[in-house]
Amino acid sequence: MIIVLTPHSSDDQIRHVEDNVRQLGYEPHVIRGVVRTVIAAVGDETTQRSLEILAGLPMVEKVIPIQKRYKLVSREASAETTRVRVGPHEIGGPVFHVMAGPCSVESREQTLSTARAVAKAGATFLRGGAFKPRTSPYDFQGLGNEALDILREAREATGLPVVSEVIRETDLPHMADTVDILQIGARNALNYSLLEAVASAHKPVLLKRGSSSTVEEWLLAAEYLAKNGNPNVILCERGIRTFEKATRNTLDLSAVALAKLECNLPVIVDPSHAAGRHDLIKALSCAAIAVGADGLIVEVHEHPEEACSDGPQQLTHDQFSDLMQAIQPFVVAAGRRLTITKTP
Repeated sequence: MIIVLTPHSSDDQIRHVEDNVRQLGYEPHVIRGVVRTVIAAVGDETTQRSLEILAGLPMVEKVIPIQKRYKLVSREASAETTRVRVGPHEIGGPVFHVMAGPCSVESREQTLSTARAVAKAGATFLRGGAFKPRTSPYDFQGLGNEALDILREAREATGLPVVSEVIRETDLPHMADTVDILQIGARNALNYSLLEAVASAHKPVLLKRGSSSTVEEWLLAAEYLAKNGNPNVILCERGIRTFEKATRNTLDLSAVALAKLECNLPVIVDPSHAAGRHDLIKALSCAAIAVGADGLIVEVHEHPEEACSDGPQQLTHDQFSDLMQAIQPFVVAAGRRLTITKTP
């Protein structure tokens, strides 16, 4: 970090700051100017106390970090993109992955039918909500543990690893045998106690960006997971809340490109929650591939008009099959490939 002192600081004041820097475990390097002096502090910020507390000294004007606050997930820590291993798949490598399935697990027939359809079309993961955090307490909240049993059966029938959202720490033991990727939804993106608990489960985590989170807050949430022993994190851009009402959210594709530059984690895109309408999914998916996304997560339902939640943004089985065909040339142009999963 760089510690900027107030103009015309005395030698005694400079030495006082130097002493404080050493006490915090860093080596100070004084750079004197005509008007003001700065002190460059060198040391390992991951193991020492933050130098930002020195901003409280009267002779310190400001403390400027010169490293990313998200240290473990930054490109500074590792230039190579983390490849998250899930069953037979690697997310973050040459294969472009598509996670697909219903917003909510509503019945055995509905889930198995959709699981088989998305597997046949080329999806590599099955998504499905067992526990649903809803804005209204009167809306469908998911089938809970019954849904987990259905997802387990769907995984056995298709071979697709399961992605499902965890909303409470107490649900983790029930999800352990069924869910291959634990999803942190937008509502819990800054729930740090839940992030720490999910990290301790030692399963890959799909971390959605909060609806009003900055990119830095998103990456710092990932840092919570990495710092607590789980580096297997997949970032998911799902749109942010803006003044625009034409779509459910505003898909921030610049954040996808920026996250790919700034951090070493794979990044996927959720066009379903961004658009809130099925007729934009194809265009947003192609755009996501063009800016460097490592995959998509898409909502699919046998009969969207009958869905218990988010019907307008879910694709039919045929629409999802068309989507997989439409994105193929974009995936190839991006230097990736799709893997078609064979259904038993």
